[in-house]
Formats: sequence, C-alpha cells, structure tokens
Amino acid sequence: MQTSAKIFVVFGPSGSGKSTLLKRLFKKYPDTFGFSVSHTTRKPRPGEVDGKDYHFVEKDDMIKQVAEGKFIESATFSGNMYGTSIKAVQDVGNAGKTCILDIDVQGVESIKKTILKPKYIFVKPPSLEVLEKRLRDRGTEKEDAILARLEAAKKEIEYGDLPNSCDSVIINGDLDEAYDKLEDAIFVKGE
Repeated sequence: MQTSAKIFVVFGPSGSGKSTLLKRLFKKYPDTFGFSVSHTTRKPRPGEVDGKDYHFVEKDDMIKQVAEGKFIESATFSGNMYGTSIKAVQDVGNAGKTCILDIDVQGVESIKKTILKPKYIFVKPPSLEVLEKRLRDRGTEKEDAILARLEAAKKEIEYGDLPNSCDSVIINGDLDEAYDKLEDAIFVKGE
C-alpha cells in the first residue's frame, strides 16, 4: 500500500478525536508518517512534551517568525497562537516520511492559499452533545474555554460540511470504524 499524497491535513473540532486517530496511525506505521509538530504560545497541558506535542514558544517570538514568513499557516484561538512552520514540514519530508498536519479550519484556509496540494481529511464528532461530553471529560479546561471550543466547533463543522472543503469526512462515533476510514482516506489500495 502507498499513501495517496505526500501531505495530509487532518482537521476538525477540538475533541473530535483527531489526535487519538493519528496516534494510532503513527503507532501502526512508525516509518511511514511524520507529524508536523505545530508551534503554540499556550502553556503545555499535563503530560505534553515540548518538541513532540507542540513547540511551546513565547508570543513575541512567534509573532516575529510569522512576520518573517517562516510559517505556512497560523491562527489565534482563545488568545493563544498556533501555527505550522515551513521547517516542521520540511523536517518530516527530509526524514523520508509522509507529512501529517493536524490543524484547525483557519489553518486549512491558509494552506489552501499556498502552493501545497495536500489531501484534506475532516474528522467530526457524531454530535455536538458527544463533543461537549468529550471536552468536559478531559478535565483540562475551565468552563469559558469549553464554551469557546464548542462555539468554534459549530463553525468548524459547518465548514467541514461545505462542498469541496475536504477530500474525506470521518464521523468519529466509533473509534475502530473511524480509524478504518482514516486508513481508507490515506492509502491507495492495491498498489
């Protein structure tokens, strides 16, 4: 089996299960895929590792690097900046791997304005109620942050449901089924 592209953009609301699906993909195919590690100005959550989960940077540094054109995309959410550096994508390709980007809708819109031609995979929850439960069950955020994420999720779901917004849609209600659909979206069968 081969991948059907050299870059995949996986997007969807926070709590949709993107990270869980991607961790499973990377575990099964450690030599095939590389994760483009995003930058963020937010503080690490418990268990997150700098350089693995995110590159945790100071806001002034990130603003400067974005202005210098060192990022493919960047966005601000809840006062924190997030972005994908050109170097992060190049590092994956230089390692001989297919690059996976895990970004939000603002990032998708930015990448669509570049010369990159990735495959876009939208991961969505079965409902907003399920999404809310997932976000609350994390126990990592305060009420105002959860409400902001839910409001953002509504807009992301609307975008993901638009014609031509993505190449594949995965409804993550059952993890095993969603994972099978992720593999189907990535791999060209029979080659």
